[in-house]
Amino acid sequence: MEFEHGPNDPTRKEMSPLLKLALELGPLGVFFLFNARGEQIAAALPVLQAVGKPIFLATAAFMIAITVSLVVSLWLTKRLPIMPLVSGVVVLVFGALTLWLHDELFIKLKPTIVNCLFGSILLGGLLFGKSLLGYVFDSAFKLTDEGWRKLTFRWGVFFFVLAIINEIVWRSFSTDFWVSFKVFGIMPITLIFTLTQLPLIQKHAIIEEGKA
Repeated sequence: MEFEHGPNDPTRKEMSPLLKLALELGPLGVFFLFNARGEQIAAALPVLQAVGKPIFLATAAFMIAITVSLVVSLWLTKRLPIMPLVSGVVVLVFGALTLWLHDELFIKLKPTIVNCLFGSILLGGLLFGKSLLGYVFDSAFKLTDEGWRKLTFRWGVFFFVLAIINEIVWRSFSTDFWVSFKVFGIMPITLIFTLTQLPLIQKHAIIEEGKA
């Protein structure tokens, strides 16, 4: 049986790229805002002071924001993209541990866990002859089998690189620096990596009849 690189359901609904980007980046923005302005927010809303220092308030807000993002995505498209879903579940689990044990270590480990998980899934799939990246990219484009294998391998390695970077940053710098890097550093790094993959995508792209 041929492996399909993504679902092909004609009943699926698509959201606008800008809204999709807002739903994905919005929770990170909330996380940064509540960490940077946590003391002022707690002063304005004394009930929040029981949560603790800004990183804990930011974690709670992050959990709420990412839950809202997933609910809105499900409501609009009738489905949940795999990457935001997995990331959201890890945020809720590690966020809950952070608040329950009052230890910011858990929320700092979340990017490491998520990236190692994605990297393991992609590289592990290749060991079984499956290029799973088609599901991650949601059939945004068509590639040859060789193209999917190469792109899947590269993204699998890249996820592990992101995990290593996260470990270095949170272990070497302050919590505030880690939050800022998580919000404003990881995205540019990911964008640059994505752009470097365009030649491979163009080389192995399958041009459908009538679109050439």
